[in-house]
Formats: sequence, C-alpha cells, structure tokens
Amino acid sequence: MKKPVSRPTVNAPHEVRIIGGLWKRTRLPVADRPGLRPTPARVRETLFNWLGQDLTGLRCLDAFAGTGALGLEAASRGAAEVVLVDSDTHLVKALEGIKTRLKADAVRVERGDGVAALLQRRGQALDVVFLDPPFADGANEALFSAALQAARQALGDDGLIYLEAPRIWSADELAQLGLQVHRQGKAGVVAFHLLRPLPPQ
Repeated sequence: MKKPVSRPTVNAPHEVRIIGGLWKRTRLPVADRPGLRPTPARVRETLFNWLGQDLTGLRCLDAFAGTGALGLEAASRGAAEVVLVDSDTHLVKALEGIKTRLKADAVRVERGDGVAALLQRRGQALDVVFLDPPFADGANEALFSAALQAARQALGDDGLIYLEAPRIWSADELAQLGLQVHRQGKAGVVAFHLLRPLPPQ
C-alpha cells in the first residue's frame, strides 16, 4: 500500500527560529492566533544585514510583537533594551515565558496597544522601532499611518523604523510623515521598508 503523499502546508509555521546572535537557532513558538504572521526568515535576515549584525547598546521597541521574532532578534544581537508590545493576552503570556527561558534581562514585555506605547515614548529617541501591524487584507491603512506617525515621534534623529506592510509605501506618503526610505524590498505578499527621519528643513 502506498504511503500518502505529504503536501506542503499553507498555514503559518508552528515555530520560527532566531537567526543570529547569542540565541541563534532558538525556536520561538507560533500560536494559532488571528492575524499572526511571523516575519519570514529570509526577510529578517535581510533586515539585520541592513541594520548590522551587532546592535550593542541600541534601544528598540517592537510595537506589534506577535511571536517576538523581530525584537528578540535584536536582543540576541546585543540591543541594550527591547520592549515587546502586544495586545493579545495569550501572546503576551507566551512572550513572558520566552523571556524567562532565555534569561533575557534586556527584554521587557508589555500588554497594550502598539501605537499608544509609541506615543508614551514620544521624544525618547529610540534607535530602532519595528512595525509589523496585522495586514487585515489591506483594510487598516489608518493603523499603518498612525503607527508610522507615532514611531517617528519616538525615534531619535539617527533612528530607524522597520515597516512590514502588504504594499510598498511611496516616497510622497512617507515624506508627509517626516520619513524617507533607507532600504526596501518585497518577498511574496510582504513589502518591507527600513525608514529614517527626513532631515530638518
């Protein structure tokens, strides 16, 4: 009797792995939660090639943390402070468990709204802000705009914002928010951008 042919799944993976730094190859569980879509490994690899492999001393905030893959990747590479924010109680509990397991003293987990967390840090000159809001089939443009605006206010003059979105954001749209593209790319349905503040006029 023939064995059934295994077919590739189209669902989200059950785990992702940290790809660099102190916790390289550490597995992070991916819960089956609405809208949870971990940043693909090849996109994270590209992002941290852009940011640099050594993030020693940097202050980061992951505003829609989900699995925590982006923020924990930064902490693994030496970031001095990483705040992981998510509104889902289940995911926050999972992130707390990962923080404890890794003895990640530089990581702080907060339950709450990502935009509100950024607005609370207005003027704090963060070095890197990670924005990966739920795509919601492209129906939440207002959330992306609000998150970018809040991130810009929390960012230092030399800081960077990582934005993951279902489309490429234009230079004109970003300029209205005081931002410009440093690097950008696309992988499947994911458009990813590394943004920096526009210089003062």
